[in-house]
Amino acid sequence: MKSLSGLRVLVTGGAGFLGSHLCERLIAQGHDVLCVDNFYTGTKANVQHLLGHPRFELMRHDVTFPLYVEVDRIYNLACPASPVHYQFDPVQTTKTSVHGAINMLGLAKRVKARILQASTSEVYGDPHVHPQTEGYWGHVNPIGIRSCYDEGKRCAETLFFDYHRQHQLDIKVARIFNTYGPRMHPNDGRVVSNFVVQALRGEDLTIYGDGSQTRSFCYVEDLVDGLMRLMESRDGFTGPVNLGNPGEFTIRELAEKVLAMVGGKAKLVFQPLPSDDPTQRQPDITVAKDELAWQPKMSLDEGLRPTIEYFEALLNGAEARQT
Repeated sequence: MKSLSGLRVLVTGGAGFLGSHLCERLIAQGHDVLCVDNFYTGTKANVQHLLGHPRFELMRHDVTFPLYVEVDRIYNLACPASPVHYQFDPVQTTKTSVHGAINMLGLAKRVKARILQASTSEVYGDPHVHPQTEGYWGHVNPIGIRSCYDEGKRCAETLFFDYHRQHQLDIKVARIFNTYGPRMHPNDGRVVSNFVVQALRGEDLTIYGDGSQTRSFCYVEDLVDGLMRLMESRDGFTGPVNLGNPGEFTIRELAEKVLAMVGGKAKLVFQPLPSDDPTQRQPDITVAKDELAWQPKMSLDEGLRPTIEYFEALLNGAEARQT
């Protein structure tokens, strides 16, 4: 295996929220980065500051088609990850997870690259085990409106482990829990971006259900650190590994935190809970602590500040362009 500086690293979905932060960190470590994105949810603005860098390359490509490049590492992050985006074209979402995995695994096999799959806590569905450990098989509706994402990611994990067993491919699988921070899409329908954008606009904050459902929120820099540690973890360790913040908050608690930080007179309004929306989500990160020496450092209050500042600048910039 090559030394850990100067690697050629492919990041699919690299112009997305997570991918752009990952590309940034990889370049800072001295690697050459090929960022691949079809810009369905990713944007060039997320990587604009990297475009002139001699070790960064941006390629428009859809991972449902094969890709022929020479690389040492592959981070497979390509897939819309928020319900509003992955439910817009559910067939394409499944194809991105499944065909995308097949194509990236085929590439890894051809060039003998180590490959990491960005899986998701959604493989656990609406869990009967709390907090969720990697050994839990999940409670997932295979025919619901979220199934294109949940089952697509579960199938991708199946493919990764079958390539590992059948072809001795060097794989790593991360199960990513709710992550937030700058460069989130303002209209992605996720709870942090929804609340922050609504509060900044002076709109009432929409809570689905009674707000008692829980989530765990991991700041993006912490999450990227976990992904990079997993990629360079010991030979033979495949995961899956939960990556997320084990601090558990109700949706109502999050809404109240955002209101307190943004200020204004917005109120909480309640809407019916969407179909198959999980009632609890909290990672057990024992494996990540033991294998990667990783745990999140940023508290929710600390991470919300730069996130709110990012959205404030984004909204102010949009208003300035309209005047």
